[in-house]
Amino acid sequence: MNAPLVPVAALVEPADPAARQTVLAARDVGFAHAGVGTIFEKVSLSIRRREIVALLGSSGCGKSTLLRVLAGLEAPATGDVRFLDQPQTRPHPRSALVFQQPSLLPWLNLAGNVGFGLDFAHQPASDQESRRQRVTAAIEAVGLKGREGAFPAQLSGGMAQRAALARALAREPELLFADEPFSALDAITRAEMQTLLVDLVHRWHTAALLVTHDIDEAILVADRIVLMGGRPGHLVQEWTVDIPHPREDFPSEVTALRLSILGALRHA
Repeated sequence: MNAPLVPVAALVEPADPAARQTVLAARDVGFAHAGVGTIFEKVSLSIRRREIVALLGSSGCGKSTLLRVLAGLEAPATGDVRFLDQPQTRPHPRSALVFQQPSLLPWLNLAGNVGFGLDFAHQPASDQESRRQRVTAAIEAVGLKGREGAFPAQLSGGMAQRAALARALAREPELLFADEPFSALDAITRAEMQTLLVDLVHRWHTAALLVTHDIDEAILVADRIVLMGGRPGHLVQEWTVDIPHPREDFPSEVTALRLSILGALRHA
């Protein structure tokens, strides 16, 4: 059975203006594959701290490729990406990625997986005790306290994805890049993880770019929804989501937004 969820924190704007600074800014970014052609073009997007941006679109429009470019895993063909106001030329040590599969190392227990990589050269320097404290805090944040010694084979799908999220949080990221991280989970576990993501982003003062093809997930989680479409891919439309959490309590507002997104998708 999954550990109980931590209640969603109150979504209150911080008094410190720096807490809402721009973490990532992309301007006129494009990408092409040799022999395939242009995947997307002229994409401009910014993400602020404590903001969840959902990148929504149909399969094949270039969402995951765009995430890889914004995360520094691929170099853009045109335009530029800046992370914390510095050029992004490779994955930044203050960013973290979460993918559809947890990709836990089977020979490491939960604590070992969460802490894996914290002592790599590209990570900010820290001593062993500091790393231990970061691992402990991340495990507690995702509701897995008491499972530190469990190995991946002993974890349910939901627990494994929580572990992957904890591994990202242990890096104390300014920005989480999440590529359909909950799509392989059952409906109940997926809903729990969506609630957990919202809570963690606001309590840890990080930000998240969530790639999804699920309209309902985007509405329930995001502060802003960006629709990608076309061939080559480009940003079609954007919505600011000001519906309070939990959004299931506001069905008429959710339905209206869903219909608006569906209408835009038909013309994307």
